[in-house]
Amino acid sequence: MDDKTLAVLSPLQALRKDYFFWALLALLVWLIATKPQQFLIYPTLVDWPTIAALTGLLVLTKGVELSGYLHHLGKHLILRMPTDRALAMFLVLTAALLSTLLTNDVALFIVVPLTVGLRAVSTVPVTRLVVFEAFAVNAGSALTPIGNPQNLFLSQFHQIPFYHYVGAMLPLVLVFLLPLLLLTAYAFTGHRIAIRDGTDLLPLNKRLLYLSLALYLPFLVSIDAHQAEAAAIVVLAIFLITHRRVLARVDWALILVFMLMFIDMRLIAQESTVRSFIEQLELSDPQHLYFTGVAISQLISNVPAAILLAEYSNDWQLIAYAVNVGGFGFILGSLANIIALRMARDSRAWLTFHAFSLPFLLVISGLVYLWLFFF
Repeated sequence: MDDKTLAVLSPLQALRKDYFFWALLALLVWLIATKPQQFLIYPTLVDWPTIAALTGLLVLTKGVELSGYLHHLGKHLILRMPTDRALAMFLVLTAALLSTLLTNDVALFIVVPLTVGLRAVSTVPVTRLVVFEAFAVNAGSALTPIGNPQNLFLSQFHQIPFYHYVGAMLPLVLVFLLPLLLLTAYAFTGHRIAIRDGTDLLPLNKRLLYLSLALYLPFLVSIDAHQAEAAAIVVLAIFLITHRRVLARVDWALILVFMLMFIDMRLIAQESTVRSFIEQLELSDPQHLYFTGVAISQLISNVPAAILLAEYSNDWQLIAYAVNVGGFGFILGSLANIIALRMARDSRAWLTFHAFSLPFLLVISGLVYLWLFFF
């Protein structure tokens, strides 16, 4: 079997194990069975500018990832960290920074494999590092409209300019990062580490790196100008001609998941019983909206929570604050949590995750509440 075939099969194999996708698909089948007359309106329920923006970003960030440059840079720096605390602080800050522009899941795909590779060559607490990297991408990705799917949806749905979104979210990210860095310093001992350079790295592909970076800024400008669909078509055409293997490695299942979330959440939001329940929550009260967003994210993940709440409130900033806070806590709060723990290759990783994440949610939800309503 050749490399191209393997590249195509890998996403399909991942899709078969994507239980979140199958749950959304099963919900859609049930909704079709109960109200088949609405089937023709389903395409109108999808926010296509958001889908186009997500598609282009996935292609470009996959190009950066497969160029191998960030892996080499990361490995070079990790080998020079003197202690496990310094290594943890570096990885947390790196993951947070990468997630602001490369999206939270791509940041994990870069940082976590490097971290897991340290298990065989050092005594570093790898599982704990991966958990904190998940926290870091949830925190860092909250800053920009392209950092995570919920921000991308809200910025496109309400047509918020890039710089305006960043300015609005900066206080939230600071509230996230300061306690996270303190917790990181506490959770790691400061013992010296010895690492042998034995981890395999991707080969460097400078042409792919330069192409991806050259297209990145124009694509962001196009998104900000509300031309995401046209820009995504251009990006897809260029990579189809020049680097088809990148397209074969893109996480297309994430696009399908996002489309299903739009359809499912908007159909559910139209249900009379759901409307009646949500109306009783009095979401016109900002405090109710905040706590509802945090709580719902724990149950259905923060991306569906953002889509659902956008049907009932135009306060995009408060929704963004609530669902980004909701990414912490239980593992289901954010898709990034699930991705990170799956890559950790440790059956007990979820215990470590919740031991730190649940108390962290209590702290930051309280701090954000004080910031929103008392300052």
